[in-house]
Amino acid sequence: MAKEGTLLIKNVKVFAEEEVIEKGYLLAEQGKIKEIGPMEQLTTETSDKAVVVDGNGLNAIPGFIDGHIHGANGADVMDATPEALETMATVLPREGTTSFLATTITQSTNNIHKALENVARYQNKPAQAEIIGIHLEGPFIEESKAGAQPKEHILAPDVEQFEKWQRISGNRIKTITMAPEKDEDGALTKYLTGHGINVSAGHTSATIADMRKAVENGVQQVTHLCNAMSPIHHRDIGVVGAALTLEELKSELIADKIHVSPEMINFIYQNIGSQRLMLITDALRAKCLKPGTYDLGGQEATVTEDRATLSDGTLAGSILKMYQGAQNMMEITDARLTDIVTMTAVNPAKQVNMYDRKGSLAPGKDADVLLVEDDVSIKYTFCRGELAYEEANEREY
Repeated sequence: MAKEGTLLIKNVKVFAEEEVIEKGYLLAEQGKIKEIGPMEQLTTETSDKAVVVDGNGLNAIPGFIDGHIHGANGADVMDATPEALETMATVLPREGTTSFLATTITQSTNNIHKALENVARYQNKPAQAEIIGIHLEGPFIEESKAGAQPKEHILAPDVEQFEKWQRISGNRIKTITMAPEKDEDGALTKYLTGHGINVSAGHTSATIADMRKAVENGVQQVTHLCNAMSPIHHRDIGVVGAALTLEELKSELIADKIHVSPEMINFIYQNIGSQRLMLITDALRAKCLKPGTYDLGGQEATVTEDRATLSDGTLAGSILKMYQGAQNMMEITDARLTDIVTMTAVNPAKQVNMYDRKGSLAPGKDADVLLVEDDVSIKYTFCRGELAYEEANEREY
């Protein structure tokens, strides 16, 4: 008789942390991976104690971690309600996302306060994507590179303000997007890195000199590469050039072919490869919904079949799904499934110091597992050992 809380996934190609097992199995108990091995090591006794899922040759890979997402299916982090977060956590496994950073937007200090407090109080639930922290996008950004961030709420870098927000969040802020050149003496950057916060340069007009200084102060990431930042110029290679040339930096990438052209995606990949890239969606509430007009941080965003824009044509986040970003990378570049695992799971987990629990398939880690086709089509999603999505039962997504 199956033991409660025990899951066996068999007959799959397992992309384990240290190796790829061509025909293997994965056993999970109480939400954690207990065993991984080749099928010939699987005993009848083990099978009898578990709920069994036969993968029939599918690939077992770690669940996607979306480190930058504002909303989905009509909900947004800035709604500051538990229902909004649960809506996101419920729908995201359908695209392979098993963990995410609830991402805020530049807004009034009071609205940010409410959003952070809401995440702090939220209780993750079984068979849903897990909120593993908060990505504070803004408000310490450069006005000329605000993009879809409301300019009227931009603030100067302020250690005291951040400390207040971090207390409100229950110490859940894991990543912050800021313009490093605005932090002229490096006080905030040094404070953040000293407290284990992942500092990401974004919505910034920094020069390459600014970026070198920022890296010295602890900046280790670039937010949605190529968007809302200084581009490469032949006399100053800016933030984009810094991302390509400074090995200390990892970069987020919205691989929807809209925020970054296919040619540029390939150029980036050929220069820095999977080891320094993290696929994100930067999605807003309109993801999963029909075209129309939706709210984004108090602004109207018009959504068509493939993009979201403000009234002036500025791109306003995306409606991209994580598996689509992965598929686009495989189509545009020579990335293979092992590279997809690196960009969607390994790197994001390491960047927020959670690789001991997330980001790979290994005994002792959370049983966040996807069963996918070679083209990354999602067939099953398991969140901490619980079935959260099965394609056969949910074909409408």
